[in-house]
Amino acid sequence: MSESIEHAREGIEHAHHGAGIHTDTTARRIAVLIAVLAAALALAEMGEKGAQNAYLTHHIALSDDWAFYQAKNARATVWAVQAGILANLPNGTDAGPQAEIMRAKENEARLRDEPGADGMKQLAERATVQRAERDEAFHRYHQFELVVGALQIAIVLASVAVVTRILWLAVGAGAIGAIAAGFGLLIGL
Repeated sequence: MSESIEHAREGIEHAHHGAGIHTDTTARRIAVLIAVLAAALALAEMGEKGAQNAYLTHHIALSDDWAFYQAKNARATVWAVQAGILANLPNGTDAGPQAEIMRAKENEARLRDEPGADGMKQLAERATVQRAERDEAFHRYHQFELVVGALQIAIVLASVAVVTRILWLAVGAGAIGAIAAGFGLLIGL
């Protein structure tokens, strides 16, 4: 029995001496690293949600602009057809039908291009801008997804480093976290 106790004591002493590179201080430093990574993760997720909200906002505005464009196009087509029908009437050259033809053509032209308002031309221009802004927000959203994923991996590696006492895992976690946080800052600017 004393041989078992002696073997256990040697094992404990060996464990204490082997832990020299991974002391309680190292575990605390890794815990601080995990806290910093978690804070960076929270900020990255806020950026990700902001980019996602911007994407959805621009997407809805883009859809609204194109729906409005289509409605105006349908109305402009009706005015164009009305002008064509009136022009082909037997009395189409009389003053009454000519006034209606002129009014129909003016309404069609106004619906197609109304500077300072919502003509089809202006709606198409606004939709083009909304599309570019939507696509940029979508791109930023996906970049933030990469940052969030990298920070999550870094937190897992740092956590495993505490449990396994493998210091290079903590160093790798710190490197991945620093790169991801730097990339997140670039995206957010």
